[in-house]
Amino acid sequence: MADLSKMFRANIRQYGMLVALILIMLLFQVLTDGILLKPLNVTNLILQNSYILVLAIGMVLVIITGHIDLSVGSVAAFVGAISAILMVDMQMSPWIAVPISLAVGALIGAWQGFWIAYVKIPSFIVTLAGMLLFRGATMIVLEGQSISPFPSGFQKISTGFLPDFLGGATMHNATLALGVVLSVILIFSELRNRRIQKKYEFEVMPIGFLIAKLAAMIAVLNAFTYILANYEGIPNILIILFVLVIVYTFVMKKTVMGRHIYALGGNEKAAGLSGVKTKRVTFWVFVNMGVLAALSGLIYAARLGAATPKAGNLFELDAIAACFIGGASAYGGVGTVIGAIIGGLVMGVMNNGMSLVGLGIDWQQGIKGLVLLLAVGFDIYNKNKSS
Repeated sequence: MADLSKMFRANIRQYGMLVALILIMLLFQVLTDGILLKPLNVTNLILQNSYILVLAIGMVLVIITGHIDLSVGSVAAFVGAISAILMVDMQMSPWIAVPISLAVGALIGAWQGFWIAYVKIPSFIVTLAGMLLFRGATMIVLEGQSISPFPSGFQKISTGFLPDFLGGATMHNATLALGVVLSVILIFSELRNRRIQKKYEFEVMPIGFLIAKLAAMIAVLNAFTYILANYEGIPNILIILFVLVIVYTFVMKKTVMGRHIYALGGNEKAAGLSGVKTKRVTFWVFVNMGVLAALSGLIYAARLGAATPKAGNLFELDAIAACFIGGASAYGGVGTVIGAIIGGLVMGVMNNGMSLVGLGIDWQQGIKGLVLLLAVGFDIYNKNKSS
């Protein structure tokens, strides 16, 4: 029990929010008479929150460095408008238009990163200006009207599903098989990490806790794939999200760039004295945010099948809330990609559950604001307690 208590305290924010997510899902599953976890609704949850989760992955890096980005919703809308002009008006192939759109996002990120990293204008001011600038640019580019329809191939980014190459009649067998494969990979990955930690004489989780952890994770993973298999299977956007989570988790945990980002957020002066090129790191974090904001805009446009002037409205607030709820610190230096995803799912499940039980948008906004306040307050309480 002492080991379990120590492990929980060391990961209280991440484990706490994971437990909270499970409890929130169970609560709304009861309140909605089982509708929340029906295959169609679970698929809709993924599709409805995919663009926020993409933004949250980039936003958590920005927050870890001690900055903030208020422009991501407007950038997503602007890039969506650019992609519509390229694919709808100019009849350009999505294979060409999508890389161009992502490059536009990178340029926007570089523009904002330059002012923040090298001119030393606070990120709040620069990105607030960007929010206004690119919202106005979106309206100018679209001339106040929506542009549609996007090519069907492009729309499959958000509306398509993984083909069932195993030919299931009543269920999506490929999804079930993928769940089993991922379970095996998860087991080998955890055992390999444990072996490496023991090799270097690091403290490891007791074998009983590890078995219980793996059993719980495998059960959740296969229950999730079973639910998806009862509808259309795995959405294409879920594959994109999975790849992003794996890549960015690896970058933040295993690479020099990831360590530099954490060091910069922990103490910028100390990081600079240690040889971290703080300006360059900040610059590239905002370039990355621009690319992910552009990707989010493309996903949203593909889901709607159109580019609209109101696209991306309040996306930035949902992404920031997801990061803080998922364990990122308001002071910088703390946060994980997985935590941001969990925070985004908490927000998404709450939105969906409250809509299903008939709560109005006024109550939804108020409750979400209260949850965000409590999450940040909990972070500050822990920081003050540890100091």
